Amino acid sequence: MTNKLTVHDPRGFPPKVTGKRLAPRLTRLEGKVVFLVDCLFDNSDVFMDQMQSWFAQHLPTVRIRTIRPRESWYDDPDMRATIGEEGDAAILGVGL
Repeated sequence: MTNKLTVHDPRGFPPKVTGKRLAPRLTRLEGKVVFLVDCLFDNSDVFMDQMQSWFAQHLPTVRIRTIRPRESWYDDPDMRATIGEEGDAAILGVGL
């Protein structure tokens, strides 16, 4: 017997998805600014704190900045602009 499963987007509408190329990989992180993006999911702030501690211990020359969007589930152009202008890389944290 085949069971049918229906999955719904919790926002109530399907998001438009546009594929983009990944940013080029940095050869080194030393001396670079890396943004840790707290995506406002449950416990993502804890994960970002742990990530920042890891960088401080293992790659102390990397400058870490934590940033958060204005709200979850929506694009934040100002946040993206800040990362693009002031950062060399970004790591997105979506929680545990």
